[in-house]
Amino acid sequence: MLALRPNCECCDRDLPPESADARICTFECTFCADCVDGVLKGVCPNCGGNFVARPIRPAAMLARHPPSYERVRRPTPCA
Repeated sequence: MLALRPNCECCDRDLPPESADARICTFECTFCADCVDGVLKGVCPNCGGNFVARPIRPAAMLARHPPSYERVRRPTPCA
């Protein structure tokens, strides 16, 4: 089950569960589309993998399977 992390690890932008701007890698590292396309050039700085659009969990399923509220930030800047 995807964690649906609430923010971009690079710029800390909010990425709610319904956001079409969320991108994830195979390890669920979560970034916004702007950081992925601009700063990161499509490569995850944590694992070196690529990104895909994070699926949107249907609203009816969020009550049973809520998103994560733990904010994750990279220890070093995304540059």
